[in-house]
Amino acid sequence: MSFHMQCSILIQRTSAVVDRIFSGIQPTGTPHLGNYLGAIQNWVRLQEESSSVLYSIMDMHSLTMPKEPSVLRQNILDTTAAILACGIDPKKCFLFRQSLVPEHAELAWILGCITNVPRLLRLPQWKMKCASQNNEGTVGLLTYPVLQAADILLYKSTRVPVGEDQVLHLELAQDIAQHFNKKYGEFFPMPKAILSTTKKIKSLRDPAMKMSKSDSQKLATVNVADSPEEIVLKFRKAVTDFTSEVTYDPESRPGVSNLVSIHAAVTGLSIKEVLQQAAGLDTARYKMVVAESVIQKFAPIRNEIKKLQEDKYHLIKVLEDGAEKAKELAAPIYQEIRRLVGFQ
Repeated sequence: MSFHMQCSILIQRTSAVVDRIFSGIQPTGTPHLGNYLGAIQNWVRLQEESSSVLYSIMDMHSLTMPKEPSVLRQNILDTTAAILACGIDPKKCFLFRQSLVPEHAELAWILGCITNVPRLLRLPQWKMKCASQNNEGTVGLLTYPVLQAADILLYKSTRVPVGEDQVLHLELAQDIAQHFNKKYGEFFPMPKAILSTTKKIKSLRDPAMKMSKSDSQKLATVNVADSPEEIVLKFRKAVTDFTSEVTYDPESRPGVSNLVSIHAAVTGLSIKEVLQQAAGLDTARYKMVVAESVIQKFAPIRNEIKKLQEDKYHLIKVLEDGAEKAKELAAPIYQEIRRLVGFQ
């Protein structure tokens, strides 16, 4: 049975609990090393294991932080090119742009009307991001976790790949689903987290912080499309400590341990195996070993990104085709939600 035939059957069985995976990524341009190891690599594996998988470019979420429209448009295309180059296959999953499926926003309104404001105010992401905006956070910044819940629940998703920093948001989605079910009858399955087994990748300049595109220190973050020269420079400048031996102790040696975690993740080796390979190396030489491993991992991806970026119409069509399939899946579910709440 073909993938599309399977999806047609799933669409017809909206009342049944189907194993369905949903995840999304904000369009911040080319993903960084932490995005790849913590999320995208896992996405590629999951699309091989499940018959119903949806991955979304979360352009609506990106508006919570100010962006120029031209920058957002380009970031959407660059992010799409990058995740395709990393191995996401639109024949094995639905890859689409969030804003092309209006039911996401419509369901977010319905769910927002059964969500308690103090619950949102307690979320650490609100406190952190609001502080970064001089405590003038917008309504969108406060309520985007409700939109995240709508993203997941719109498709009756059962499993959601998340990072540790998003677990609280998934718990909110679970609470909202339970509240909806209590009010309107059993409808949404409880989505469960798929946690990445990869250690959280830290900033190369401050190993107390996670790697981030928004880091003001340009040498802190390795991007998937960085040139070999850029990667070497960033690892050469990576913060370690005054002990030359390579060991793994995240508490007392976070900088060196971050390098070990990266080395293990890009090579597929265990921490123990990486340490065995690093025996006899000082940290300066070891940085170059890790840099070379990252360069080798990203070389084919970088070349593919460049090819894909040259055909923006192909990228747009991939997202539009994916959105049509996502809408077909969402439509009967959302129509039932409209009936349950009394809209029809």
